[in-house]
Amino acid sequence: MIERYSLKEMSEIWSPSRRFDFMLEVEKAVAKVQADLKIIPKKAGLAISSKADFSYSKIMQREKKTRHDVTAFVAEVAHNLGPQGSYFHYGLTSSDVLDTALSLQIQSASWLLEKSFKVLEKTLKKLTLKHKHTVCLGRTHGMHAEPTTFGFKLLGHLAELKRAEETFKQAVVTCCVGKISGAVGVYSSLSPEVEKKVCQRLSLKPETVATQVIPRDRIARLFFSLSLIGAFIERFAVELRHLQRTEVGEITEAFYKGQTGSSAMPHKKNPISAENLTGVARLLRSYISPALENIVLWHERDISHSSVERVILPDAFILSHYALNRLIELLNSLQVNTTRMKQNLDLSQGIVFSSQVLNALIVKGLSRQKAYPLIQKLSQNLKKGDSFKAVLIKNKEVQKYLNSKEIEAIFSGKNPLLIQHFEKTLKKY
Repeated sequence: MIERYSLKEMSEIWSPSRRFDFMLEVEKAVAKVQADLKIIPKKAGLAISSKADFSYSKIMQREKKTRHDVTAFVAEVAHNLGPQGSYFHYGLTSSDVLDTALSLQIQSASWLLEKSFKVLEKTLKKLTLKHKHTVCLGRTHGMHAEPTTFGFKLLGHLAELKRAEETFKQAVVTCCVGKISGAVGVYSSLSPEVEKKVCQRLSLKPETVATQVIPRDRIARLFFSLSLIGAFIERFAVELRHLQRTEVGEITEAFYKGQTGSSAMPHKKNPISAENLTGVARLLRSYISPALENIVLWHERDISHSSVERVILPDAFILSHYALNRLIELLNSLQVNTTRMKQNLDLSQGIVFSSQVLNALIVKGLSRQKAYPLIQKLSQNLKKGDSFKAVLIKNKEVQKYLNSKEIEAIFSGKNPLLIQHFEKTLKKY
């Protein structure tokens, strides 16, 4: 089942109270650097670094009056520090703390998401390898096309997962920057040296050029990467849903003891996990639009982005984490019906090997202009009970170029080139 503890951990990272923990971490780093550079008294820096603390409930009480969360936070912590509290938040503007703390939040949430990526990769790779030789139908336009293997199908999704993960990692690097440049980012109170040293302590890079805030194109890149994770999940989920259809029946989601599929129809077993993941992906994609709109702020800043981010950032990370874990659960308990895969392959009466027959005839000397209409006519005019292979073996024109042994080899379903490519590609993952 889905790791509930892990999901709770992600939710806690984005909780309102935890947000102030990250803000305090930034403030402590600033005070330490300021004390080292003799900007504030060493005694004050030591007090802030070691004793600064807050009560979340009291911050909330103060905010009712200030109507400003950072002012309430600063007042609460400064009050608890006593005389040394005068140097808390010295030379800073709200966005220095808010945006740098947000980078720390994103960093922490990303580490947790990476753990789920690794488990999913391991789970998917194991299933891919297990079905390396499991021959099944490849479909285009929803129609029977050409044989493939179930392992090769899964390998394509594994490759997409790795690309989505890499894009996400790059976006996180772009997002994890700090800003300690003061009002409108012009270093009127603190020098770039302070910003550089604070960012080093927090394992962040300094923002190249800030306004009052860290530019939001960075956050937009992050949401693009999360939407790609959603797209990966949905493409995979839709494939799993199609393969579970009654008419296809090649795989089945786990159905647990006591589970019901319908309140009216006792026989039902539905692809509920894959359907759930499809819906989740729609939400993840929807966050791109507000993230892009957040880039455009008035002059050096306004706060129109703030309310949006307080919703979409927690939602997107918690949702992505949930989806990855649910997909892991689905794959761990997935039932693969190899017998049904073989039956479905036989439904076409062998015509799914038409392109291989076409290529074999061309290699043997028959022109494409003659081979294509010949194979098209033979494959599209099969009678019920006919075998495409048997029809080819009996056809006089085909016999001029291919003997029965060569035709049998084509219809064996073995594809050494595919397996060779499969093994070479899988090693990369």
